[in-house]
Amino acid sequence: MTDAAAPAPPTTPPAAGRVAASASMWLLLAIYTFNFLDRQVVNILAEPIKRDLGLSDAQLGMLTGLTFALFYTVLGLPIARLAERADRVKIISGAVALWSLFTVACGFAANFPQLLLARIGVGVGEAGCSPPAHSLISDYAPRESRASALAFYSLGIPLGSLLGMALGGLVADAYGWRAAFLVAGAPGLLLAVVALLVLKEPRRAQTAAATATAAAETPPLREAMRELFGKPSFWFVSAGGGLLAFVSYGHIAFYGSFYFRNHPADLARLAEATGLGPAGLLGTTLGLLIGTAGVAGTWSGGRTADAWARRDRRAYALVPAISAALAVPLAWAAFVAPGVVSSMALLAGALFLHAVWYGPVFASVQSLVRPRTRATAAAVMLFVINLVGLGLGPLAVGSLSDALTPSMGEGDALRWAMIATAGVGLIAAGVLWAGARRLSREMTS
Repeated sequence: MTDAAAPAPPTTPPAAGRVAASASMWLLLAIYTFNFLDRQVVNILAEPIKRDLGLSDAQLGMLTGLTFALFYTVLGLPIARLAERADRVKIISGAVALWSLFTVACGFAANFPQLLLARIGVGVGEAGCSPPAHSLISDYAPRESRASALAFYSLGIPLGSLLGMALGGLVADAYGWRAAFLVAGAPGLLLAVVALLVLKEPRRAQTAAATATAAAETPPLREAMRELFGKPSFWFVSAGGGLLAFVSYGHIAFYGSFYFRNHPADLARLAEATGLGPAGLLGTTLGLLIGTAGVAGTWSGGRTADAWARRDRRAYALVPAISAALAVPLAWAAFVAPGVVSSMALLAGALFLHAVWYGPVFASVQSLVRPRTRATAAAVMLFVINLVGLGLGPLAVGSLSDALTPSMGEGDALRWAMIATAGVGLIAAGVLWAGARRLSREMTS
């Protein structure tokens, strides 16, 4: 990844303190990077785990998707309600420690149920990260740069995926897949302590009277949900994000398996030339692709949406709609390309376009509600995105691959499962386009 791909953190209000808020933004980025590292490392380890534990593709999809997502999404809302009133820094710090411990536990799993329970634990911990973080960032950044600020935080998605793929593949080649989980999870325990000491909670600067008044003004859940149901654009944007996540999560769970099954000769030849093992080579290459293309797409999406929104606030839905539509033909071409190099070159373009939506979608949701409803809105949006995307995406790809395998073989079955699910991006583009018509007049903060 080039230095140019890592932008400076966004400008923050003077009251928060530029230096302190800048340090907090960088630390939140580090936390979200480890969030995705621990979430995604299982993807490059899928084939050795499948062999050792005797799993099906559908079971792999459950490990990377449905069961993880169920606990992640269900717990997100009560944690968000707590974050509307409580110290968001303590919530985030505790969450980091919890998911890191369960990532380490994955390395000790002896069978599918044990690994499944450990992955559920990772999901429980990670549920406490983004809703309070989104709320915190919205306090740091003014509305006109909110998409850029949330895009900066969202760089943790491609960076964590990069590190998870590369680190997981290299460690698995050298020491086995169990060691990869230990290496991925252990640093988060230290990061949890750093977060508690360094992250700045603006609410701590309030007087006791101001804190009590703000807590009293926090709307009850019923009122918060009534506010969200009164904003149709919120549901259009959340649904569009969920469908894009369906494609992204569904595919990233099987990229490693796709290339192992469809381009084994190319991988063996390139691995021999580089001196790496096949898993180390593929993990590093996919990590760099996902990381660099994802960073560039995420940051470009936030900056483009903020710039366009100064003239037309519908940009927060139109930018991701356009990029989603353009990504589909590139993904199709990547899955049918004859060689691994041409396939990955096309995939890089699709990954760039798939990453554009994070900042604009997250920012639009934060701008649709009052400040004391932001964590709740983020949790509800993430509930939709992760239940549809993380919960159903990998499971759908894995189940379709299993269904096609008897007639096509494992390689072509997975290829056509990924081609079919890539088309969901066109539906997502249509949903976001429809939401754009309401977005500008429903924004309130």
